[in-house]
Amino acid sequence: MKISTTCFMGALMTIGTFTMAQPMVAPLSSPCPAAPIKSTIDWPQFGFTPCHTGYNPYELVLDPTTVVNLTLHWQYQTGDYVASAPAVLNGVVYVASWDGSVHALDANTGVQRWHFQTGGVCSSPAVANGMVYVGSGDGNVYALNANTGALLWKYVSGGFIFASVTLADGVLYVGSYTSEVAISASTGAFLWRYTTGNFINPSAAVSNGVVYVGSNDANLYALDAGTGALLWKYTTGALVGSSPAVVNGIVYVGSDDKNLYALNASTGALVWKYTAGDVVESSPAVANGVVYFGAYDGFYALNAGTGVLLWRFGHGSVSTLPAVANGVVYFGSGDDFIYALNASTGALLWRYHAGFVVQSSAAVSNGMLYIGSSDRRLYAFGL
Repeated sequence: MKISTTCFMGALMTIGTFTMAQPMVAPLSSPCPAAPIKSTIDWPQFGFTPCHTGYNPYELVLDPTTVVNLTLHWQYQTGDYVASAPAVLNGVVYVASWDGSVHALDANTGVQRWHFQTGGVCSSPAVANGMVYVGSGDGNVYALNANTGALLWKYVSGGFIFASVTLADGVLYVGSYTSEVAISASTGAFLWRYTTGNFINPSAAVSNGVVYVGSNDANLYALDAGTGALLWKYTTGALVGSSPAVVNGIVYVGSDDKNLYALNASTGALVWKYTAGDVVESSPAVANGVVYFGAYDGFYALNAGTGVLLWRFGHGSVSTLPAVANGVVYFGSGDDFIYALNASTGALLWRYHAGFVVQSSAAVSNGMLYIGSSDRRLYAFGL
């Protein structure tokens, strides 16, 4: 998730003192599992899976022929802007806003089921096993009861949290100030911490027992998921505000140096890089051999194996993770529009004018599109 300047400045006032604990060993993370094969599938965390592919392979309702008929089903007014990406599970949408509220809404009607108050939140929730996890600008990771919103536990990280939490194999990975932290998803117990050279804005991707996370010190780090030990790091030409995606042994990540990088996930060796026309803080999505990402000068689709440009859509500044499902790619833009494009050709299929800049990533679930906006709303579109 791209973090806005407002998120950054608001969180600067929440910096506290780091607290340390005796490290525990986390279990190794498996490769991103395939979702169960069924006609509909939920979107339980930022990027769909811990690998952050941004791809829902089981959406069967929305496609390039039907998406043109998307209409607004409901909108939910929050107390402040929504940079958090929604999570969807079992008929409930979970999203947070910068006023510090975590909201649980009926996925079909938008009626509020509960809300929980924290500090300002840009982090996207993750939902599993009856629990909702979210990081906050007040420096805490919260675990809430998914049905009631009751607080189950909180972890005091000691520094503001921009990044969305990543849930993999019973462990939460979250960037706090200048550290990547691993904690137990069931208890909130501290497992390990790795400190980088600067702020950690993006969310970590987890695959094959490795945590990949970018930092404002211009590096992408690969850490052992069980211990937090550094495996390798790759230095780009500017800060890394893009959350990485990992697919087929390749990790894809953008940088403010205008490049999208494809790196060997095991060694960090450069496979290829593509230079866009402007800063790349969008987190890439990868589906069917194509990597999709935004830059400050538009939206791009590249061959995932070679980095060759397939098409470009030149409207607005795009700084969010795209969502890909059933031949359609969805994203919000700095021109206040929400777009749906043909994933193969880049042709415009549908767009909606929101009230302000769209910095939330989308979730596509059960024939519905959910996305937040800086106009303080969460939007839900369907047929």
